Amino acid sequence: MRIYAIGDIHGQLDMLKAAHKRIEADKVRVGDPDAKIIHLGDYVDRGPDSKGVIQYLMDGMAAGQPWLAIRGNHDRMFTRFVRHGIAHDAQIKSGKSWLHPALGGVETLASYGVEAKDGDFELCHMRAHKGVPAAHLDFIENLPLTHQWGDYLFVHAGIRPGVALEDQDEEDLIWIREGWLDYHGTLPMMVVHGHTALDEPTHFGNRIDIDSGAGYGHPMTTLVIEHGHEEVVTETGRKPLTHAKPG
Repeated sequence: MRIYAIGDIHGQLDMLKAAHKRIEADKVRVGDPDAKIIHLGDYVDRGPDSKGVIQYLMDGMAAGQPWLAIRGNHDRMFTRFVRHGIAHDAQIKSGKSWLHPALGGVETLASYGVEAKDGDFELCHMRAHKGVPAAHLDFIENLPLTHQWGDYLFVHAGIRPGVALEDQDEEDLIWIREGWLDYHGTLPMMVVHGHTALDEPTHFGNRIDIDSGAGYGHPMTTLVIEHGHEEVVTETGRKPLTHAKPG
């Protein structure tokens, strides 16, 4: 019938709750209280309440809300640091650590009451390991990387064109940009993703990017898909998606 999707959250609990409120109003309007809501990853970093976001999702899903969630690259950086003290990811070519101001790990740990700063990795890891509940790490680590619904594939970053879905690599699913954002050919499914922030959610013909930069304080996108048609859910109703110009 229909499914809703929410783009990158990045510790913005108030925005997430507002997004759910918009969706619930739309569900009432169409009379479909059981429609699923899928969250596209990056629950942590940059925003003020990563802890609250994770707890909110855990509580809702445990209570039987029709919510789904997949894992993003920031989520993996968070769990790797807390579990193992890994501060760097090979996908970040600049060499910036997860605790660098550009990545937002310091804000995530602060939401757990953990003081951290870039460069002091051993001490920060010890504090994080003690301060972050294992249940939060387990929740994130057990999230799938993709979700298929009809002719749609939901994934955090994207897929590697020309590679079968069952053969996709985790690095691509949570990190890919090169070879993906500039690909205009056909895909086995319509791909709905986040990871690459845009000024507004945009339909590119073979994919839909709904990361509208909530991590930087910009609006959080809520998308509805029904009968092969996609629209943005706003406080005043639905509105059409922006479509990218060909070429």
